Amino acid sequence: MTEAIVAKRIENYLQQLCIKIANRHVGSPGNRAATDFFARTIESFGFQTDCPQFDCIDWEHGEVWLTASEQYFRALVGPYSPPCQLKAALVSVATMKALATAEITGKIVLLHGELAKEQLMPKNFPFYNPEEHRQIIRILEEKSPAAIVAATERNPTTAGGVYPFPLIEDGDFDIPSVYMKDTEGKRLLQFDGAEIELAFESRRIPSTGCNVIARKGRDFSARLVLCAHIDAKKGTPGALDNATGVVVLLALAELLRDYSGKLGVEIVAFNGEDYYAASGQIQYLNQNQHQLDTILMAINIDGAGYYKARTAYSFYDLPVKLESAFENIFIKQNFVKGEPWYQGDHSIFIQNQRPAIAITSENLWELSTHITHNPKDRPELVTCEELVKIAVSLQDIVNFLGRM
Repeated sequence: MTEAIVAKRIENYLQQLCIKIANRHVGSPGNRAATDFFARTIESFGFQTDCPQFDCIDWEHGEVWLTASEQYFRALVGPYSPPCQLKAALVSVATMKALATAEITGKIVLLHGELAKEQLMPKNFPFYNPEEHRQIIRILEEKSPAAIVAATERNPTTAGGVYPFPLIEDGDFDIPSVYMKDTEGKRLLQFDGAEIELAFESRRIPSTGCNVIARKGRDFSARLVLCAHIDAKKGTPGALDNATGVVVLLALAELLRDYSGKLGVEIVAFNGEDYYAASGQIQYLNQNQHQLDTILMAINIDGAGYYKARTAYSFYDLPVKLESAFENIFIKQNFVKGEPWYQGDHSIFIQNQRPAIAITSENLWELSTHITHNPKDRPELVTCEELVKIAVSLQDIVNFLGRM
């Protein structure tokens, strides 16, 4: 099969995932359509699939009505927030010290400044949850304000290219919340202590999702895991984050259509990297808790194929012999060695002492600052030929490990 044919397949897969399927956020009909498509396609290449389900929630909402003294303020509903309809006094809080002493019970609290500098980790998120975030959530729940308004700046480190970003994105947090630009928050500050009105519809919808785990090979006592997350944030086509990773896996699977080697090859479409509960990742770890030592290494593709950048790779705890061999494979494709980063699914393997490789675009910071998590993330930003190179390099890695 020529590289031109593989590139055309990849282009078609991208259109399916990003355009024909409207939304891939966890729990949505689009998410289920995406996992069904992935399973159906990879099965056609001779892989055996397993699609273990997990419980999750979808979410829908209306517009925000936020007024003070007949002035209207633009705000957005916090993801997974309960609904709200109330009039209450506004109390503004900018620091942890002020939050600890503020009288906010039954009031609408405006969080800004230091308290709104970065997205708070969900209260039950298992992989990373700093004490400062846990303390903010704990105080808010103990003091029980009637609602929260968060005024946020740009912060691509935790929120991607979204401005304003939702301070709270947590289906386990039950205080109604909205968010607005920091500039809008400054306007609202002049009504500190005054009664304001806040109303919006919002609904959590019980649902299910699944990972798709595809396998081929004769011996899974030693396996290579290749993965990418198939979910995306609500409201984005999710081309670079992370349909490109998913279509690379499908292209690789077709290249391995006739594979019959001993090495166990496990291809995983994770479902939950952009979901507050990381349900798919947790499910996978629970299923593998007694057999993680059979994973020789994991390769995660996320944010690859940006048309303005070369492909970048980074190694995590690989044996020196493998690093040298894989560098030769990547250099052959004109890939570059990138800086280590940990905001992806390779981290769940690293945290469990399994070697890993992350493959992305060399300007990952630019992507996270301006493109990911918003409607700009479209297939037009993708170079399919670069994704072909990644699939071919992964095939070379499979063949190399199969000869060991």
